[in-house]
Amino acid sequence: LRSPTVIGQFHTLFFGSVRMFFLGVLGFALYGNEASHFSCDPEKREVNLFCDNQFRPITSQVFWALQLVIVLVPGAFFHLYAACKSINQEDILQKSFYRVFYIFSVFLRIILESVAFWLQIQLFGVKVNTIYMYDVGALEKKFNITRCMVPEHFEKTILLIAMYTFTVITVVLSAAEMFEISCRKLGFLKTQ
Repeated sequence: LRSPTVIGQFHTLFFGSVRMFFLGVLGFALYGNEASHFSCDPEKREVNLFCDNQFRPITSQVFWALQLVIVLVPGAFFHLYAACKSINQEDILQKSFYRVFYIFSVFLRIILESVAFWLQIQLFGVKVNTIYMYDVGALEKKFNITRCMVPEHFEKTILLIAMYTFTVITVVLSAAEMFEISCRKLGFLKTQ
């Protein structure tokens, strides 16, 4: 079942291809095995792992994959319901129950993307710095500040900004889709 709106169809194409390409290809290529490249103390592997865990409590690619799955859930529930009830594309916009259910799934997508955007800022910030300073005293039972070099920090900053941009585009597309549905209901746009 295709999305009943033009913007919804574009959102699916954008979401399914461009965003997943960035996550799957660039995200995993850039963040792949970062823990082995995170450089704090070449003599002590446990210090490197400890600093890497402080640097990123959850890996970026895992966070973005979870975000994609969670944001897809409301639409997947709607499409599963529509498939089970044999609802066609035109009925979604013409029958009020289906339309409200669909709008709710789009609204839920906006909320989930917004929460993910906020969490992403809290976890990763806006820029990946070259050097991080960490207290590794928990490992050595004394106050000990260690400088850590972050590999490929510039590329990671670019990817981080790209993922923020994708989140904003998805929210804007979802809001535009709700606007399109309202215009169709009010008769400003013809149904497909």
